Amino acid sequence: MIDRLLSGLSALIIASISALGYGGIVLMMAIESACIPLPSEVIMPFSGSLVASGRFNLNLVAIAGAVGCLLGSYVAYFVGAYGGRRFLERYGRWVLIAPHELAAADRFFDCWGSPAVFLSRMLPVVRTFIAFPAGVARMRLMPFTVYTLAGSYIWCLALAYAGFKLGQHWKELGPYFHRFDTAIGLLLVIGAGLLLYNRIKGMRATPRQD
Repeated sequence: MIDRLLSGLSALIIASISALGYGGIVLMMAIESACIPLPSEVIMPFSGSLVASGRFNLNLVAIAGAVGCLLGSYVAYFVGAYGGRRFLERYGRWVLIAPHELAAADRFFDCWGSPAVFLSRMLPVVRTFIAFPAGVARMRLMPFTVYTLAGSYIWCLALAYAGFKLGQHWKELGPYFHRFDTAIGLLLVIGAGLLLYNRIKGMRATPRQD
């Protein structure tokens, strides 16, 4: 079933880019960066293969991808900054997030937000979702913009270049990236599970106040 879903998404991506050109790249990468996991490992290598055929320019493909990433990231950022922030401030205790942890996230993004966003934009899975917590922490918009663009450009250029070199065989990249997706996704699930376990254990150990 997963293979069928990926095949359907790949067909949608290919049709959109084939019909809309650079605008299709912007659109697909914007969707991918708005916390909707379209595979950039399909979008950019396919676009790179069209560079090999003479339809696209490699640098413009990478720029289009980075601009799309930024636009989609703005959506996730502002959802996090307003709706997400408000929700966690009011109902965070129901999902085991305490007010002081929001303050800790604010401090983290204030000190380390720029390198965190930059590096995250080049990591499978993580890159799709980093904008939302940056928005919740209300990271300053200008550094968020600059480092999102910079990291996204490098990621998009690397994938497009790989697609350009492989030409019609660009789909051969897929299995390699899916291994990274699975490994990172598994690490995130394990990390979330350990965090949840420690949180529940800590709550049980806290003496009740009558």
